[in-house]
Amino acid sequence: MALTFIPNLSALSTMFLMVLAVITSLVLASHEVKETQLSFYFQDIFAGPNATDIPFAGISGKAWTFTQFTTLYAIDDPVTEGSHPNSASVGRVQGTSMASALDGLNAHVLFSIVFTNKKYNGSTLQIQGIDKQFEPVRELSVVSGTGKFRFVRGYTTFETISVDLPSSYAVIRCNITVKHY
Repeated sequence: MALTFIPNLSALSTMFLMVLAVITSLVLASHEVKETQLSFYFQDIFAGPNATDIPFAGISGKAWTFTQFTTLYAIDDPVTEGSHPNSASVGRVQGTSMASALDGLNAHVLFSIVFTNKKYNGSTLQIQGIDKQFEPVRELSVVSGTGKFRFVRGYTTFETISVDLPSSYAVIRCNITVKHY
């Protein structure tokens, strides 16, 4: 005796399933994935009265530096279109960074890029991952977004363009590639 696990479908049921499959395909096709590439600059001031990158926790009795294990920084850097600090504003990069490697080479970062420019105003991108601080180009994950970047996924690269120790000022280029609907 043979067992049958496929029910007998009437012509109407078969037609309904075919129409449902076509409608589902059309709906999915209407939500094409877009790729967006962005490039801008973080203007980082790491000391002084106008600092935008400030250590706020670390090991008691040790200097809180970006290479000292467990040192935690709060960041609120301006983001600009060009490398010059007076370039057009794109928004702010806000979040935290912690020296997460015993040897001080890596930092774990959690950043939100908060857009204030006309094109993406109110939208955000969330960046997370290990920043290999002394590599010329570092790659991290773009894990989420809001506004025009809902359901985003992608990656970003950070490249230190310049560091001026006497003025405690650095410029970091941020290149982002994301896919979204």
